[in-house]
Amino acid sequence: MAPDYDSITQALQNTFDQTFYDKAPHIPTTTDVVRLFEGFRALLCQYSLYNMRQDQQRLLAQCAEELEKQILNSLCLLCRQKADCEACRAEAAHITQDFVRALPDIQRLLVTDIRAAYEGDPAAVDEIETLLCYPGVLAITYQRMAHFLYRRGVRIVPRIITEHAHSLTGIDIHPGAQIGPAFFIDHGTGVVIGETCVIGEHVKLYQGVTLGAKSFPLDEKGNPVKGIQRHPHIEDDVIIYAETTILGNITIGKGSVIGANKWITQDVPPNSKIN
Repeated sequence: MAPDYDSITQALQNTFDQTFYDKAPHIPTTTDVVRLFEGFRALLCQYSLYNMRQDQQRLLAQCAEELEKQILNSLCLLCRQKADCEACRAEAAHITQDFVRALPDIQRLLVTDIRAAYEGDPAAVDEIETLLCYPGVLAITYQRMAHFLYRRGVRIVPRIITEHAHSLTGIDIHPGAQIGPAFFIDHGTGVVIGETCVIGEHVKLYQGVTLGAKSFPLDEKGNPVKGIQRHPHIEDDVIIYAETTILGNITIGKGSVIGANKWITQDVPPNSKIN
């Protein structure tokens, strides 16, 4: 006897709707978000556009339209309304406009990362090589865009795009992390940077570095307390070598060099060398 496809699909939909506040129609589409940010990346990095201004304008308009829709979907997931509300629509439009206006600033930050990768790796032939080939540059490109949206209260879309970068590069950077200019991850595989991490200017990480949290407090119901600072603050001009783990709300002082395979849970003074 053939399965009853109608009843099975109805049961799947009912369970999902009941579990997720009847928001199923508003879930951002992963494939659409990835394609959307590939478009924004093409604009930031001037890929495959042959510098034709009309093509750039057309792509920017298309990306902005799709971004507004995906932001709306993301906001609706957090909103208790069962249909698109005017507040979510207005906020999605406002955030999209601000994001598009911020693209030149994001691009200027990205240029500092590209140059840091070139200057920080003697194997790099030129800056274009770091742009095209280096996983750390790819990861930070997506994270800088995601961070802007995350700071504006959009949650799902930034997580989708940083997890996409994670799957491509092996580099896991939460969109909430605050990262200064001229940031370089060399090699990159296995790097983890947590949500409340703050990273200054001209910081260099090698593969396998973790900037994470220690155990965190629980509320009276046993749930993790959210919204607290729980990740490291890495000051300017710090170098952290491969497979080092730095945990908790601690500070690694300016100009410090942290050797490979270290476990650090306490503050490190400026200009220290941990061998």
